[in-house]
Amino acid sequence: MPLVTAGVVVLDCAEPERLAEFYKELLAAEETHTTANRIEIESPAGTRLAFRRDVNATPPSWPRPENSLQVHLELEADDLDEAERRIVSLGGRPTETSAPGSHEERGYADPSGHSFVLRRTPPLEPKRG
Repeated sequence: MPLVTAGVVVLDCAEPERLAEFYKELLAAEETHTTANRIEIESPAGTRLAFRRDVNATPPSWPRPENSLQVHLELEADDLDEAERRIVSLGGRPTETSAPGSHEERGYADPSGHSFVLRRTPPLEPKRG
């Protein structure tokens, strides 16, 4: 048994209720714990996120260099176009789109400005041929 295990990724934001709702809808997650200043959620896949109230929170400016990327989430989807429509409908916004290497990736910001990347779900089988 490891000495330390991963717990929960915590995003600071001015409005944890709003940000928790964004990720609950995007990940089909459920609230697991709520206090006045923190909301925790867990997705059916076991992803655990928390949103902590910080009235002075300043979102990172990534991909711009000032206040650059501090932490970001990587999410996966089979259909990037459909996932992007869902992200935008929930209040997220695209930051940049790129297709490096073998996995297509797209950058976004959540409604509070936190960066995350949406990657095409890697195939289970190696390419043949």
